[in-house]
Amino acid sequence: MVLSPHFDDAVLSLAGLLPRLPGPVTVVTVYGGPPPPQATASWWDSACGFADPAEAHTARDAEDTRACALLGAARVPLAHPDGPYGDGPDVTRLGQLTAYLAALPSGTTVLVPVGTNQPDHRAVRERALADLADLPSLTTLLYADLPYTGHLPEWATTDAEAALARSEKWGTAFQEVQGRFDIAPLHRLHVTGADWSRKREAVLCYGSQLAPVALDHGPFLATSGPLTTERVWSLTPKPATAP
Repeated sequence: MVLSPHFDDAVLSLAGLLPRLPGPVTVVTVYGGPPPPQATASWWDSACGFADPAEAHTARDAEDTRACALLGAARVPLAHPDGPYGDGPDVTRLGQLTAYLAALPSGTTVLVPVGTNQPDHRAVRERALADLADLPSLTTLLYADLPYTGHLPEWATTDAEAALARSEKWGTAFQEVQGRFDIAPLHRLHVTGADWSRKREAVLCYGSQLAPVALDHGPFLATSGPLTTERVWSLTPKPATAP
């Protein structure tokens, strides 16, 4: 089960790995709910060309449906509205996520975003890690949310973890988690060939988002770009230090 903060995050980050995971695989979009009726378009939705936030939500939900179907993943949008319309980066308001995790069957593996340079992603990480600490029958993994984490020059190399541990620009979220957990590489997938073609096709399903993403992240769909390497880490809580 992959926690995707927004529609598109799981696919941008893990579309190469998702079909390889032991199934069934479910993508849970935390900020997957509609905006309140009185809302006006956020700056992001406006940048994507939407004048009406309800239209934006409907379009993005349909995009996510197509992408997940292409990858053979089930999808569950939670009802938290997108950050600008309600819950935002306040971890205490992500109650539906808490309830969803508590209802998962024993033995489920939950992939949590590291939360690089995006406050909504960080909120999902913090709420999920807090909840999962009380659910020992579930396995918690951490994944690199792309394209954010993948901008390190060392991203596609075996030095990526060390680079994240010292980077002031792209590694602060990794460092926050590293302060509480021992982080060990579990999956490092370089996406090539037919796997890359499928991932590119899945990413292109989110056509409404691609122009503003490119403004922030450059040619992120290049074959040498940040999406071509996916990373997942195991987490082991560090022992509490004595006061």
